[in-house]
Order: sequence, then C-alpha cells, then structure tokens
Amino acid sequence: MNNIPVILLASARKDSDTKKFIEKVFSNTEYKVIDLLDFTVLPYDYSHQYSEKDEFFKIIEELMQHETIVFATPVYWYSMSGLMKTFFDRLTDLVTIKKTSGRDLKDKSTFLVAVGTDKELPVGFDKPFELTSWYLHMLYLGHIYFSTKHQLPVQMMEYIIELFIQKVKDNSDRSSNS
Repeated sequence: MNNIPVILLASARKDSDTKKFIEKVFSNTEYKVIDLLDFTVLPYDYSHQYSEKDEFFKIIEELMQHETIVFATPVYWYSMSGLMKTFFDRLTDLVTIKKTSGRDLKDKSTFLVAVGTDKELPVGFDKPFELTSWYLHMLYLGHIYFSTKHQLPVQMMEYIIELFIQKVKDNSDRSSNS
C-alpha cells in the first residue's frame, strides 16, 4: 500500500488555480495527481450499462493503492465541480455492483482542497466529502481553502498550508505504522 497521498483533481482547466494551489500546498511532499480531465467518467447509470470508454473503475483501482485520498476541486456555484460531482455520483457503483471495491475504501483517509473566489469556503461545502467518506467508512480529516480574490497575508497562508500538510503527513505516518 502506498503512503503518498493521491490527489483527485477535478478542475475544468488543465492549468487551473486549483492545480497551482495543489502544487503550492504539496511542494515539499511527495504526491500523485489523478486529473479527471485525463479520463472519461460517464454519468451514473441505474442500469450500470457503461461503454468501454468509461474509466471510472480504472481511477478507483489507483485510489485503492493509496491510504490517503485528497479531493481537489474549484468552487463552482457554491458546490464542487461538475467533474467531481460526476465522480461522486459514480461512487454509487461501489455500493451496488462493485461492493468489494467499496469495502476496500474502508479506513482510508480523505482530505479536501478547494479553491474559489469567495472570502471563505461556502457553508456546508465540505459536507458531501465528509458524509461520503463516513458512508464509505473512510475518515474525513479536514480541508484547506484558497480564495483567489481575497488572499490572506502570505505568512498566514503559509502557516495554514503548513498545518494542513502536517496533518496529511501525520496521517501517512499513522498509516505506515499500522
């Protein structure tokens, strides 16, 4: 099992502010990025009839290799990006047709990285991440938010990043010692 965090990036642009913020936050930490723009994830289908183009389970297989999953999304209309929402909808497949994969997520740790223009992360924004983690028996350990329009003083932002990345590292250390 890999103790480096895997970051599931769900921005609509390749060179997005979310990607830049991830690079800043994890600049001194080893990590892996799965950019949803590089994959085809089809919308959830109640009949579970997906074409061979669908790569959702390929992504899940990669996530399974890591103890720590970081969801990274811009804030679009006070919610996660459409790419992330489609991915989250597809998690339904892990509790219906691929239950073994769903159970394999148990005890993984999750974090959220969000980037938007509001001064603060919208109230309740992190609830889908927290509750989905809880539902799948994963441990949600918090979030970090960056505003592109209302930036904190550099020292304060660096301190917040330091606290967040230390929490991620502590979790990785805990995972490697279990």
